[in-house]
Amino acid sequence: MAENLSLQNFDWDAYEKASVGAKNEEILAKYDQTLNAVKTGEVIEGTVVGINKREVVVNIGYKSEGLIPATEFRYNPDLKIGDKVEVYIESQEDKKGQLVLSHKEARASRSWERVNEACEKQEVVMGYIKCRTKGGMIVDVLGMEAFLPGSQIDVKPIRDYDVFVGKTMEFKIVKVNPDFRNAVVSHKALIEAELEAQKKEIVSHLEKGQVLEGTVKNITSYGVFIDLGGVDGLIHITDLSWGRVNDPKDIVQLDQKINVVILDFDEEKKRIALGLKQLTPHPWDALDKDLKVGDKVHGKVVVMTDYGAFVEVAEGVEGLVHVSEMSWSQHLRSANDFLKVGDEIDAVILTLDRDDRKMSLGMKQLKPDPWENIESKYAVGTRHIARVRNFTNFGVFVEIEEGVDGLIHISDLSWTKKIKHPNEFTSIGAEIEVVVLEIDKENRRLSLGHKQLEENPWTELQRKFGVDSVVEGKIVELNDKGAVVLLEDGVEGFCTTRHLQKEDKSQAQKGDTMSFRVIEFNGDAKRILLSHLRTWEERKEAPANTAAKAQKKEAQPEMPKVEKTTLGDLDVLANLKASMEEKK
Repeated sequence: MAENLSLQNFDWDAYEKASVGAKNEEILAKYDQTLNAVKTGEVIEGTVVGINKREVVVNIGYKSEGLIPATEFRYNPDLKIGDKVEVYIESQEDKKGQLVLSHKEARASRSWERVNEACEKQEVVMGYIKCRTKGGMIVDVLGMEAFLPGSQIDVKPIRDYDVFVGKTMEFKIVKVNPDFRNAVVSHKALIEAELEAQKKEIVSHLEKGQVLEGTVKNITSYGVFIDLGGVDGLIHITDLSWGRVNDPKDIVQLDQKINVVILDFDEEKKRIALGLKQLTPHPWDALDKDLKVGDKVHGKVVVMTDYGAFVEVAEGVEGLVHVSEMSWSQHLRSANDFLKVGDEIDAVILTLDRDDRKMSLGMKQLKPDPWENIESKYAVGTRHIARVRNFTNFGVFVEIEEGVDGLIHISDLSWTKKIKHPNEFTSIGAEIEVVVLEIDKENRRLSLGHKQLEENPWTELQRKFGVDSVVEGKIVELNDKGAVVLLEDGVEGFCTTRHLQKEDKSQAQKGDTMSFRVIEFNGDAKRILLSHLRTWEERKEAPANTAAKAQKKEAQPEMPKVEKTTLGDLDVLANLKASMEEKK
């Protein structure tokens, strides 16, 4: 009875729920053990279990299958159910509880790993050139896009990039950037490796003086690169022609086949110096044997420098016209003032050295030397018009004609003006009339004068500005020592500071016009000393001197008057003496 009561009171619902819950947890635990443990961001392999136009269903052994857009498999049109594919786990469960996978990200991740591995191992990989881009090409390598610089396509300069688009080529991964997950590839590196072995073989058989055929590979401003069949050599611009070469393109063209001679080579650095002009005779060897110093030649200016001009008198034969041989003028000037590149000129051979292949020329020798007949053309005392060329502290250098220079000493500029520097009197480029004072033919120099155009005024000025004369003057310059005073006729005098004092004890100023007394006149030294002080000081002293003389006269005793003997009295005495002598 008691047992029946206990069964009646038993909670069957609670028991059923407890047993079922325990079983569910156990079943779920066993089920979870059959599923793969996956992590977000992981790349794993899955199996295609369904395909439609929009999506591909992939089973990775997880509690739910993942959906991948069909566009990510466009590269593989033969994809079918049962194929194994790599997928990237983007999310274990989205809002709908769906596993989110990506085949594209899996390929990119795997590609990046393979690219890094290939870069570390320096492996050669195949790549497909997809398209052009700025500075190079885009290449599909191991499932990812890489950059192929234009300079890394080939060892030869590429002029047409489009011919490489769509080609599959071998590449070497030369650089990877983990931050941006991109890579740089090179096809040139593979070619260079092959060429290096060829270069060693070719260079080992080279000899100086050997003539080889090559192809013009590249033209630069300094020379031409020649492909000798696996190794490059350089023809320097100076070895292209015996004549002057302004642009190597005037001599050769790209892809042109030419013969060259080996001038020198370095096996270690694989550098080869080539020559083209050496295959033809030197122009100096063909120069006219009868040509000698003093002969006249005709040529073309090919190079200009400050010190002279190089003139081509025959193809490959040049002579130098120094600037000093361009004109009889002794003024230092640039050769560019006389000539320019392209000018055709006549010249005279001054020196000729066939051994050293040097020639100097002269242009001025075709004109008469102005100093040959200098005594007759510019005789002493003759007047001429000259042009001011330069100044010095002691005078003015002038040019009467090209090649004929002279000096006007500062003391020969003016009779009356005190000139401290010649630029106070004239200016560079100005014309000035001169008189020839002296000829120095040996040093090719004339002594000239300007003041000699007029008579020396100092003889006349001595009468006008004699000592003790009072003159009017204007102070034109004032300094610590005194003042320069401008008098009549442009004559200048000097008054010391003490003698500038005015009657009211004030000091004279620049611009003042006042009277001066001449206290010294020296025509030889062209010096007139003045004093304003004396003009009013003597005026004040004059009355005092008169009174003093009067007092002195009164103080002296009065002397008896003595009549002076006149000339008439002397005549009478003379006549008397003569008559007495006759009587005797």
